[in-house]
Amino acid sequence: MTRIMKKNIIICLVCSLLLASNAFGADPDSRKKKVEVIARVGYSIGGTAPLGIPATIRSIDAFRPTASIMAGADLKLSLIGSWGIMAGLHYENKAMDAEVTTKGYRMEVVKGDSRIEGLFTGHVKQEVTQKMLTVPVMLTCRLGNRVTWKVGPYISFLLDKDFSGIASDGYLRQGDPTGQRVDMGAKEGEWATYDFSDEMLDRQFGVAMGFDWRLAKHVGIMTDINWGLTGIFDKDFKTVEQTLYPIYATVGLYLCF
Repeated sequence: MTRIMKKNIIICLVCSLLLASNAFGADPDSRKKKVEVIARVGYSIGGTAPLGIPATIRSIDAFRPTASIMAGADLKLSLIGSWGIMAGLHYENKAMDAEVTTKGYRMEVVKGDSRIEGLFTGHVKQEVTQKMLTVPVMLTCRLGNRVTWKVGPYISFLLDKDFSGIASDGYLRQGDPTGQRVDMGAKEGEWATYDFSDEMLDRQFGVAMGFDWRLAKHVGIMTDINWGLTGIFDKDFKTVEQTLYPIYATVGLYLCF
């Protein structure tokens, strides 16, 4: 460990001790109102989709939310009156499986040993997984003795990502609507695959809003909505024409200390 790193760690420890002494030096009632540590666990449901269904997607044939877990902790600081601020670190897994029927939908797929791009008409099966660490910073407001409203921005750092699937039961016109037709069947070996995982962003920005409802002294339930603002793909990636936003709702429990 370098001297600079040791110095930074010592500074952080000193600052933490000063903050702790300030927070815990007051009487117990004041201390409870000033600073809270909140541990959370929840289940998320939602999807990664465009705002509005484009005409090239003719129908949504199936939507299967997969296990999407959120777990983390927040530090909540009371400010003036009912207002406060809260920041934390959450682990999130945002995942979904979907199947759609398309007509003239732009895609890049792999069939056999060939990579082809064009307009696909047929059945598309899609799997999306995003595992991330999220840092929310939220303004809070107490609405009575039990309910707290919260809203603010977040940034997520992706740890693992997958956007892949299968194109089947149809055909692809290479390049444009009059291009060479490539048929794709319903069986393995006849269909085509795609994988756009490498084109996904490593960071996501968005806004979150929700409520904490305290059931007892240290226990409560939470509801949140997280809305991504930047989409999931790099801006230079043009194969998927629509911007896809991760939009998820989370319901769970929390413990406050």
